[in-house]
Amino acid sequence: MLRSAPLLFVTIVLSVSQVVVAQNTTHDTTPNPAARWLSHIQYLASDELAGRETGSEGHRRAAEYVAAAFKRAGLKPGGTQGYFQPVKFISRKIVEQQSSLAIIRNPKGQSSGKEEPIVLGEEATFSMSIEHASRTEAPIVFVGYGLTVPENNYDDLAGLDLRGKVVLLLSGGPSEIPGPLRAHYQNTRWEALKRAGVIGVISIQNPIGQDIPWERSKLARLRPALSLAEPGLEENAGQQLAVTFNPAKAERLFVDSGHSFAEIMKLAEAGKPLPRFAIPASVRATVKFEKQIVESQNVAGILPGTDPRLRSEYVVLTAHLDHVGTGEPINGDPIYNGAMDNASGIATLLEAARTFSEKKLRFRRSVIFLAVTAEEHGLRGSKYYAAHPTVPATGIVANINIDMFLPLFPFRSFIVQGLEESNLAEDLQSVARSIGVEVLSDPEPERRAFVRSDQYSFIRKGVPAISLKVGFVKDSPEHEIVKRWRRERYHAPSDDLQQPIDFEAAAKFNAAYLRVIESVANRAERPRWNSSSFFKRFAHAEKDVPRR
Repeated sequence: MLRSAPLLFVTIVLSVSQVVVAQNTTHDTTPNPAARWLSHIQYLASDELAGRETGSEGHRRAAEYVAAAFKRAGLKPGGTQGYFQPVKFISRKIVEQQSSLAIIRNPKGQSSGKEEPIVLGEEATFSMSIEHASRTEAPIVFVGYGLTVPENNYDDLAGLDLRGKVVLLLSGGPSEIPGPLRAHYQNTRWEALKRAGVIGVISIQNPIGQDIPWERSKLARLRPALSLAEPGLEENAGQQLAVTFNPAKAERLFVDSGHSFAEIMKLAEAGKPLPRFAIPASVRATVKFEKQIVESQNVAGILPGTDPRLRSEYVVLTAHLDHVGTGEPINGDPIYNGAMDNASGIATLLEAARTFSEKKLRFRRSVIFLAVTAEEHGLRGSKYYAAHPTVPATGIVANINIDMFLPLFPFRSFIVQGLEESNLAEDLQSVARSIGVEVLSDPEPERRAFVRSDQYSFIRKGVPAISLKVGFVKDSPEHEIVKRWRRERYHAPSDDLQQPIDFEAAAKFNAAYLRVIESVANRAERPRWNSSSFFKRFAHAEKDVPRR
């Protein structure tokens, strides 16, 4: 990749130009929009930027590139320092040679247990997103999915003595709980666990909805992980231990419990609730890590609205600028370029700003173009912006997010995260009808995509939000293409310029995205949550929301 990428890019641009010329029935000499879109990806996903890790020099240069594009498009600076909003993080990196994990078996009648070491990397990894205790030893209780969902009268913790315990759980949730609700409570699981007195979590990575094979995902354990340096914005206070366990090795956790992991997975595959029981063992962990403060940047530009009544309302367009940087080499390549994840989304954001500028398009509401950092570290850049917006919080009326939209096949439909939650669906349906595409709900709720990208940070602040991708039907040939892409390229060095892209699909998706923005920014009423939406509870109090 390192030597052949520049030549390959020339080939790609030429092929894109040929496609557009063949389709163009006029003599319009406007530069090919797909090539412009790709040119941003060429820079942002280049080896030169080394994967745009949050807080890195490569990310800083990417942020400067975005700010310069915003300035060329005539956007007003929307940060606290020009176009930039600096964000401070705590970075933690495991010192694996000085860390250890073990199961302590407790046979009946014996005062001391037998220590069985767990092989870090092969069997389990420590999550550095929390402030681990240097040493933890505690009994283990299996708590099923570990979920408490009051709306469904569902509680995996009910009746269990969990004070001072480490819980063992399977990621995911029962199918009886609607996908967005299930995803939200998985994301906020620690709140209920902490109330129950839990001190740590061992999570078995559920093969259902698992994007990245363990052999690749384990490589990430050696990279730094980030949390926000502002204590009030972190929700894992009090958690002493966070371990992810390889499902292929999980059977050993259930020895002498009267249950097996195979039994647990059979129930999970059927979408059923799981049993809960004490494991006759304890976990012993020693964790050593290095810590430092790093700074990264959100980048924001504002296109002011034209309607005196509505220009103080803002539609926020988000895409994440960061990726995962460099890491363990795969096929000799250590640079995780992040072309589709998410240089593609940033390129779409930049092309939207350029198009509105060149065509002198303005809308009734103001539009904020926001390239956020630290999405790959738990949405922390967007979480910071949502907590510290650079415009009045009550003026933010909608969020439209683009993340890894994957133009790998013809664009015939949108997949929309959040479609059922707000009346933004009306805008989407109207645009879709006008261009002859369908609008689809998430076909893979088990992946929790609704809470895994930056729209969720705005949802938690009560802002109606959606995230858009090129659509596919579950179990279709297009779905198989997406699943193969995730297995082979997601968070891997192969997410680079040496991959097949359907440029016509990208161009059509980007054009449809512009129409969605126009519809939302010009709609007569500000977007509202549907009365049936669980997430309506996060909305600003009615007295703070002026009616139109």
